[in-house]
Amino acid sequence: MSSRCSRSHRDRWKIQVAFVAAVVTVSGCASSKMANLRSVPHSPLVERLQLTARGGPKPSERTVQFLRLYDLPNGLEGDSRQLLEKIQTIIDRDPSADKIYAAAELSYLAAKKVEDRDKRLAMDFYGASVLHAYQYLFDERFNKIRNPYDPQFRGACDLYNGALEDGLRIVIKGDGLMPGQTHKIETAAGRWDITCVVRGGPWREEDFGSFEFASDYEISGLKNQYRTYGLGVPLIAVRSAKDAGDQAGAVRFYPPELSFPVTAFLRPIPELLPDSADAQIRRHGMIELCDPTSIEDVAVGNLHVPLESDLTTPLAYFLSNPHFASLATDGLLHPERLLAGIGDQRAPVGLYMVQPYEKGKIPVLLVHGLWSSPMTWMQMFNDLRSSTEIRDHYQFWFYLYPTAQPFWASAAQLRRDLDDTRQILDPDRQEAALDHMVLVGHSMGGLISRMQTIDSRDDFWKIVSDEPFESVQADAEVKDRLAKCFFFQANPAIRRVITIGTPHRGSKFANQTTQWLASRLIHLPAKLVQGREQVIRDNPDLFRDPSMLEIDTSIDSLSPESPVFPVMLAAHHAPWVKYHNIIGLVPDKGLTGWLAAGTDGVVSQKSAHMEEAVSEIVVPADHVAVHAHPLAVLEVKRILLEHLAELHGEVGDSPVRIATLPAANLEQSGSPDSPTFEPPTVVLPVR
Repeated sequence: MSSRCSRSHRDRWKIQVAFVAAVVTVSGCASSKMANLRSVPHSPLVERLQLTARGGPKPSERTVQFLRLYDLPNGLEGDSRQLLEKIQTIIDRDPSADKIYAAAELSYLAAKKVEDRDKRLAMDFYGASVLHAYQYLFDERFNKIRNPYDPQFRGACDLYNGALEDGLRIVIKGDGLMPGQTHKIETAAGRWDITCVVRGGPWREEDFGSFEFASDYEISGLKNQYRTYGLGVPLIAVRSAKDAGDQAGAVRFYPPELSFPVTAFLRPIPELLPDSADAQIRRHGMIELCDPTSIEDVAVGNLHVPLESDLTTPLAYFLSNPHFASLATDGLLHPERLLAGIGDQRAPVGLYMVQPYEKGKIPVLLVHGLWSSPMTWMQMFNDLRSSTEIRDHYQFWFYLYPTAQPFWASAAQLRRDLDDTRQILDPDRQEAALDHMVLVGHSMGGLISRMQTIDSRDDFWKIVSDEPFESVQADAEVKDRLAKCFFFQANPAIRRVITIGTPHRGSKFANQTTQWLASRLIHLPAKLVQGREQVIRDNPDLFRDPSMLEIDTSIDSLSPESPVFPVMLAAHHAPWVKYHNIIGLVPDKGLTGWLAAGTDGVVSQKSAHMEEAVSEIVVPADHVAVHAHPLAVLEVKRILLEHLAELHGEVGDSPVRIATLPAANLEQSGSPDSPTFEPPTVVLPVR
């Protein structure tokens, strides 16, 4: 007996130590800044042109050779505008790629020379550098002799990007960069009107507020940085708050101070380019603001030119908002703040989008766990979004809820929010992609996600009473809230659920000690608690076992002794849903492995196992890190691609897609309340 008690005490101690370690880890992640300013912006031109060298910036040897050939080396020390005008005359008389490259490089150096004292002149020089570099890369006269293996070719790309970035810095600090604005520059080749436009992607012109440069920041909080290499300047676009009071459509789902990736690409308009080099003729061009999550390349003539992009830095910049650091703690210890969505730009509970809603893309809803927030998903989101195939077919949504309350209360809240979201985005239920949702839940979020796909019947009500629910005497609002916790149907729009580190049978971390601490630290809003207490008082003979009603906190609800788990495991789940499961297991090494033996530090492997899962893997990670582990991310990616493959099957050689019939036709296929109900599907050819 004493040996058994000692073992039990040791196990409880092990779990508590692991829990404390997990909390420390979570707290550290939540408070760290993910994007930090560099002392010097990153640029390949720094080394190429010796921008920070003691002797000052210097042209490349090939440009110096060009100056010697035309007896212009002394021009480097004189008036840069006069030198560039002489070079333009040489180009007009006998155009060649090497002369145009020299003009681009010398224009850039001229801008650096005058930038501190004359921003207007510097912008003219930067503009000339960009336009010359563009001409070097795309002028059809040089197609047959252009050599992409020549270092000068990459140099022209770097000049295009570097000059455009430095020119945009002057624009943004001056008049600002806004769609519809036109900026004027003067070069030795003529005068230019450059107009800013939005090109491609779902963002609207009014969404663009201010800009930061991705090259100004280095990433410290996200493990992987996703960039592509080509032409253009990666920017961080900070969404405008002009419509903060407008809650129409998907706008209401944007978090405050949202930022997103943009690439700026400057394009001269060929049809407006005159044949002569008359400096008095006004030429035109466009600064195109491209969304790199939607557009990977731009067309220049017959060429598809890859865009330079940075998807990660804008995300890290957004996540560095100090208001986000307190979301996890507020959700557990101060749930009233989330429920009220009060002041200081705090986010209220509900569903969030970090990209505009797009018809045709399948939602993947990420549901966090205990003492957590949507921030916990950013490693996985950053990795998944790097895949073009995932980006092209999925849109990621995030759910924020107060983790203090029992998980079944949060599940009821999510059901309401999903219904409201569908009503806002697709009131006529015509959008097929919304009927193939994927839910991904970590820890307690997995339980909340799973509860969206089961039919309660009266199984949960029977936990507390043998009397019909209609017998309950209570205020209408309280009774309605109670009914939504005990009676619900599976959501027909959800087709897959991925649970990660989820305590399907409860967790021993919810023991007497942690429950006692929770009772002292966690305080649900009085309105919720008092309403439940009043129901018990007003119905003294109705409840056979009121223990489920008496559970106040999420910690209590996760106890293995909670009466909900046996009912939940046995409940009827929707036949159209596929479950996938990922289990964390701390490697059996050292003290940590001994303390967490057979668990992820919080959830045992036995509790994390899911009988209904069509796939299940074990990942060598602890509870806090399991959903960010590379193997877990790869498994989620595999499942999402499998989901697409099943939706886009093949009939003969013709690809097809599966679409749910409109809601008006549902009555022909039986009631959603029926155990055999399955949302009808129709196979349509892809056009």
